[in-house]
Amino acid sequence: CSADIEEYEEALMSLGAMSITLRDAANQQLLEPPPQATPLWNQVRLTAMFDETTDITQIVQYLVQSLQLKSVPEYEVTELEDREWRRSWMEHFQPIRFGRRLWICPSGYERPQQQDAVIVDLDPGLAFGTGSHPTTALCMQWLDDNDLVGKTMVDFGCGSGLLAIAAAKLGAARVYAVDNDPQAIQATSDNAAANHVSDTVKVVETSAIPSSTIDILLANILLEPLLALQVEFSRELKPAGQLVLSGLLHEQRQQLENAYHEKFVFQACEQMEEWVRLTATRS
Repeated sequence: CSADIEEYEEALMSLGAMSITLRDAANQQLLEPPPQATPLWNQVRLTAMFDETTDITQIVQYLVQSLQLKSVPEYEVTELEDREWRRSWMEHFQPIRFGRRLWICPSGYERPQQQDAVIVDLDPGLAFGTGSHPTTALCMQWLDDNDLVGKTMVDFGCGSGLLAIAAAKLGAARVYAVDNDPQAIQATSDNAAANHVSDTVKVVETSAIPSSTIDILLANILLEPLLALQVEFSRELKPAGQLVLSGLLHEQRQQLENAYHEKFVFQACEQMEEWVRLTATRS
């Protein structure tokens, strides 16, 4: 398109768009981006949702004028059936148990009756992760299997804050939540407040994490950022501190272990589908 995609987004939001979605328009594969990069496809299909009373012809005319387009962009209009979209989404997101006692429960559902259940309440409107992806599930299982009481932990790439909140509810004394996405930071803060663990879960910049003070560092992110963060992780962890890494495909395991071997001793590798979770100790 002749205008930057962000200009389209800003213009459409100013005209009352209720949501905007970007999709690949040319079957282009996006590989892992470097830290803090937000890549887009060369050809993007933008979908904006408006109220049914909106005159779409006027919207298009405004775009042409405000963005100084040489021609009217191709577009199509689809009318959506009237339904409660938030409730529809929740039909596919129900309480999930991880390990023996750790649960994620969406708002509006009856809470699990398991006597010793540890429950993370999640508002779907704030969800950047629901625990259904194998990498998140592997991390939640690790949290359930290990003694976190009194420990200090970092949740690097916190997303919706699920892992940080779960750790707090399992007894961690302090959890630092880190993410470079402002929406994820807001979601983590709001979800921590809803779960009454704001005193324990602290959303911070990495520079605010004291060196050699962390008992557990958990990062559920992609390979390239993990490779770039090896020095930072070794700085934050105590000697003998535990490192838990996920977001990795099985074939990427050896590359990551090779990059970390000088300062970490790897132990178990757990696999779910094609994804793995690695654990290591700071040497």
